[in-house]
Amino acid sequence: MRYNQLGRTGLFVSELCLGTMTFGGTEGHWAAIGQLDQDAADALVRRALDTGINFIDTADVYSRGVSEQILGQALQNLEVKRSDVVIATKFTGTMAGGPNDRGASRGHIMDSVEASLERLQTDHIDLYQVHATDPVTPIDETLRALDDLVSSGLVRYIGVSNWSAWRIMKALGLSDKQDWARFETVQAYYTIAGRDLERDLVPMMRDQQMGLLVWSPLAGGLLSGKYGPGTNGGPEGSRRLTFDFPPVNQDRAWACVEVMRGIAERHGVSVARVALGWLLAKPHVTSIIIGAKNVEQLDDNIAATTLSLSADELKALDEVSALPPEYPAWMEARQGADRRPKPFGEDRA
Repeated sequence: MRYNQLGRTGLFVSELCLGTMTFGGTEGHWAAIGQLDQDAADALVRRALDTGINFIDTADVYSRGVSEQILGQALQNLEVKRSDVVIATKFTGTMAGGPNDRGASRGHIMDSVEASLERLQTDHIDLYQVHATDPVTPIDETLRALDDLVSSGLVRYIGVSNWSAWRIMKALGLSDKQDWARFETVQAYYTIAGRDLERDLVPMMRDQQMGLLVWSPLAGGLLSGKYGPGTNGGPEGSRRLTFDFPPVNQDRAWACVEVMRGIAERHGVSVARVALGWLLAKPHVTSIIIGAKNVEQLDDNIAATTLSLSADELKALDEVSALPPEYPAWMEARQGADRRPKPFGEDRA
């Protein structure tokens, strides 16, 4: 297991992060994602820690707090030393029926952090993340509240999820101007079949030295190898039969799966490992959030850290999954071609 620096911070996290969306689902789409009880969750957490994973991600909205509660109890049951694990959670989603039981307002942030700390049975959260865009609350209100949490010690670092690049840059500018804690990470959807964030988010994160935490690296199971043309939602019990998310261009996905199958057969591994291996080879990826319904699934995902894809295999995967060109990127590439650095000794502009 390798450990990567979390954004610009001095904190190091494992290249794989245990996701807890499968903990405690009892109704709606949460039940389709996972219904693990305390004993099953304890087994997953124990296995993850034993293999070197030190990073665990959850959110208050996952099963309306049940996921956080189960995670907190698992860490207690396993007698995990608090400094040995990095806990990340998120807020913004709807937690109850009132008009202020959601969003990124100062009031909801303060209510949410206290509730999460109680459910997690801890005195601090290592990474506290805005889970979604709140189109109503001013960004500076959100940032000021988060800065207060960092100053108080309840939160150590802050991050953001599912925001556009321009909005994140605005937030970073405000934090710099006001000397507030700044977002150190972006949690975003990224798969070989969904590379949209490479257009704007990845260049922004590289420029601002932000960490990338990948959610749904297998596109909700679509890249597990169990799906393909004509599978009609996958095998019985598959999550996508009842919760078809995230949205994926299936024609492009099946083309990727076809190439991944060939690579998987040559290495004697699952298609899922190849999908994860492709992500692990990307230098802009800090950690990949993996969820599982059982230890066997978790072990297969963890084994991706030992898969070494050749340059030719990575090239084939990059080519089959390449994004179609969009303006202004294709014009920037055309006009900037003669301004790119050249090897020493070649003619320069």
